[in-house]
Amino acid sequence: MATVCRHLDQIVVTTTDTGVCEDCVKLGDDWVHLRLCMSCGHVGCCDSSKNRHARRHFQHTGHPLVRSIWCYADEVMPGELAE
Repeated sequence: MATVCRHLDQIVVTTTDTGVCEDCVKLGDDWVHLRLCMSCGHVGCCDSSKNRHARRHFQHTGHPLVRSIWCYADEVMPGELAE
């Protein structure tokens, strides 16, 4: 595993208003946590979720970077917070 990410120059998206995995919603499924694709803004469910839509998005598009959009402290999905 690489110790330094070589993909930081591919960051385009850092925020989202999406608070659901739309692919899971279409299937009528639930998710554990959400991930925001920092290349295009796609929101998908994490690898702990049944469908792993964020990983499937990576496998389909090659977009390497994602961010969690879950607040552990407040247990809410606030979207991605600006830094």
